[in-house]
Amino acid sequence: QVHLVESGGGLVQAGGSLRLSCAASGSFFSINDMGWYRQAPGKQRELVAIITSDGNTHYSDSVKGRFTISRDNPKNTVYLQMNSLKPEDTAVYYCSAGFRVVTHNSDEEFEHWGQGTQVTVSS
Repeated sequence: QVHLVESGGGLVQAGGSLRLSCAASGSFFSINDMGWYRQAPGKQRELVAIITSDGNTHYSDSVKGRFTISRDNPKNTVYLQMNSLKPEDTAVYYCSAGFRVVTHNSDEEFEHWGQGTQVTVSS
């Protein structure tokens, strides 16, 4: 069983910064890609940023240049540094990770999600 626990959300004024963290725990062989997604009220969940196991990153156009994704592999943790926040960044932010679980009779890969953390940016 695996778990992802997010932290760092909150209320901030436009132009401010927040740093989200997501720590993975449980029984697994490795973690592949880790990413952040967000869902605003009435909208579909969208990709914010993703980072591969060897550090390659990809950002949505809406956050490029303002947000930075990073990961600490020994700590199984992914971060999202959010600067120059805008009211339109308001959403529930979800962490995701691709886990690989190896047992004596199976080798399985699957994606798992965190519970989400609220980010609210006031104008």
